[in-house]
Order: sequence, then C-alpha cells, then structure tokens
Amino acid sequence: MSMTLHAEARQPSTKSALRHLRKQGKIPGVIYGKDMAGSAISLDGKEFMALLRGNARSILELEVPAQGNKSVLLSDLQRDPLSGQVLHADFRHVNLNETIQTFVRLDLQGTSAGEKEGGMLQAILHELEVECVAKNLPASISVDIGSLGIGDHITVADLKLPAGVRAVSEPEAVVVAVLAPQKERSEEELDAMDDAAEEKENHARAAAAVEKD
Repeated sequence: MSMTLHAEARQPSTKSALRHLRKQGKIPGVIYGKDMAGSAISLDGKEFMALLRGNARSILELEVPAQGNKSVLLSDLQRDPLSGQVLHADFRHVNLNETIQTFVRLDLQGTSAGEKEGGMLQAILHELEVECVAKNLPASISVDIGSLGIGDHITVADLKLPAGVRAVSEPEAVVVAVLAPQKERSEEELDAMDDAAEEKENHARAAAAVEKD
C-alpha cells in the first residue's frame, strides 16, 4: 500500500530562496522521470521527516496541486554534513506496471535461541535490493530469527520473499548471524595482560635508547 505525501509546485530558485524555504519548515525537492527533465516541488518538513522515520523505501503518492498524483520512489537525500538536517530530496517517477530495482527494509522478527543462551545477534544487512513490478513492491520483508542458535546465520537465499519479488543481492550474502559470546577474562588474566604490555613498552624504550647511542 502506497503512502500519500503532500507537495507544492515551485519554481527553480536561488540558494538564498532555498534557505528561506527551509526556514519556513519546508524541504525542496525534485521529481525526475522518463518524461520529465525535473519537476521542482517543496514538502512539509514535519510530514516528510515522519515518513523517513517510518518507511522511506515504499512507493509514495506525491499529491501536487494542478499536477495530480505521481507515484514515486525516494532516490536521494542531501543532508547538512554537521547537523544532519535534510536539505533536499530527489524522487523518481515510476510506472506502477513497470519492473523496478530498489531496496526494501528487512524486519527482524522474534528473539533468537542463541541470544537466550548468551550469544550476540549481529544484523549485517538492514535492506535488501530487489526486483519486482512497482505495484508489488513490499513495504518490508520479514526475517524470522527465532530458530537461530549460536553460530547460525541467515543468508539472502534463505529469505522467504513475496511472490513476484526477486532478490538482486548475492544469494550467499549473510543477512543476520548469532555470534558466540566473548569470553570474560579473569582478573588474573587482565593483570597478566597489563604486565605483558608494560614489559613490552619497557623493551621498546630500551631499544630506542640503544638506537640513539
């Protein structure tokens, strides 16, 4: 199911005009597509950020007054390198009946048996690149990790994908794994490690002194 995002048409503008737009709580953007060179829009900042916190990879319906609804995918974000604030958003216009390649969020379900035994869950992939007809693009792909024991893992080939959805990522790529718990060192072992490190440092100082002589 696609989500609707409200937008306003705007004229391509200068940097100062874009800064003014952002001060008003809006985010400038552009829609690109096969039949358009680039349609300039602005988005409500709060609405757009709420979308990013949810699922930004879904098919979106951009509602642009006087232009109608457009089915799009978010293709790129420009952020301020210091504050992380979104400065600009690019969207790709898609035909819902065409085949596309894009990324879908992976949603880990359950608690692994290995974690209950003290293992550590490590998620390697958070998104999966897939190919499918645009209107069949899933909002997310569930990954059941309940049966994973310590040392077990799930690969792309193990995933259960919806009908009509094909993984583009390498089949052997690891999605998630349960690692063995790290051994806790005793106080004696830590003291021995400190002594060894100190001795190594003393040897290094002595060698440096010899080289100076």
